[in-house]
Amino acid sequence: MKKIIELKNISKSFDNELILDNISLDIYDNEFITLLGPSGCGKTTTLRIIGGFEESDAGDVMFMGERINDLPPHKRHVNTVFQRYALFPHLNVFDNVAFGLKEQKLPKNEIKEKVEKMLDMVMLSGFGNRKVTSLSGGQQQRVAIARALVNEPKVLLLDEPLGALDLKLRKDMQQELKKIQKNTGITFVFITHDQEEALSMSDTVVVMSDGKIQQIGTPVDVYNEPVNAFVADFIGESNIVDGVMIKDYSVSFGGHTFECLDTGFEENEPVDVVIRPEDVDIVKPKEGMLCGTVKSVTFMGVHNEAIVDINGFMWMIQTTDPVHEDSYIGITLEPDAIHIMKKSEYSGMFGDYSSFSNELDELSNPGGEDQE
Repeated sequence: MKKIIELKNISKSFDNELILDNISLDIYDNEFITLLGPSGCGKTTTLRIIGGFEESDAGDVMFMGERINDLPPHKRHVNTVFQRYALFPHLNVFDNVAFGLKEQKLPKNEIKEKVEKMLDMVMLSGFGNRKVTSLSGGQQQRVAIARALVNEPKVLLLDEPLGALDLKLRKDMQQELKKIQKNTGITFVFITHDQEEALSMSDTVVVMSDGKIQQIGTPVDVYNEPVNAFVADFIGESNIVDGVMIKDYSVSFGGHTFECLDTGFEENEPVDVVIRPEDVDIVKPKEGMLCGTVKSVTFMGVHNEAIVDINGFMWMIQTTDPVHEDSYIGITLEPDAIHIMKKSEYSGMFGDYSSFSNELDELSNPGGEDQE
């Protein structure tokens, strides 16, 4: 694929606080790439630097091989859709979408053709004469996307555009955005703090934390092969335990030695061990590799979510088997359920579910725009 944007050693500070710490990133033509991370990680600042709304303190922004650091936003082949759609309330749907084309002084018949084609693509045919203030949130978002796409930018930047929508509409729009990206062939750079959204929509996921890129990969790679405890914890649920890599294909944790698929570590090297909750099998205690007491069970519809005390470490286990609070159970792990990571600055910070609750998790990350 052809490289369309290059960020080279970008750094940015606000009020002496480092927001982006020497990041580099390549973005390719016809790619749906998502910058994923918690509020304050630097993802929105990265997007604004690409769009020309912020200037980096150091580093270069390259577009199709040319440096564009000093190019203002309106001269970049990039359009942006913000979480607050910034539609013109005094204009109807047609005129909102046509605004950029009229600024270019294109012929009226060409404007009409382009706008109607774009409204059809976002499933708003026949809405041209409607006031934007009469539309639902999802419809307004579609207008904002149509207005951004009608100018045929090389790149579309989307800053948490689904954040204001309710859950069902958000799911619908995830599918629509992916379809629009495929149909137009335009590169989408999408910002979100929602892991599921990133995994379901993206060709490439860029996980960010503390102003640094932690990992770049496909959704499958980032989920199955996290590089450190932050990524493992942020992308889905993870049990992250201290272990020792005895030798290639053999790791010890929880008082038991397990077969695994990992190699390339030193003998007896301390490591972080990641086990996804859905990869744990519950068995009778006498058949278990490890055993523990079930502290709580939450019915999640498709599966049960159990918090289990195993040697003082609280594991999360997701299972379709019946499981009961206060019962004593065994667990087994297949080699491909175990992922080994190098120790990092995030080791010991994540992976224990002693204080886990869905409600607290939501309160700690209520959404909204990055405060960067």
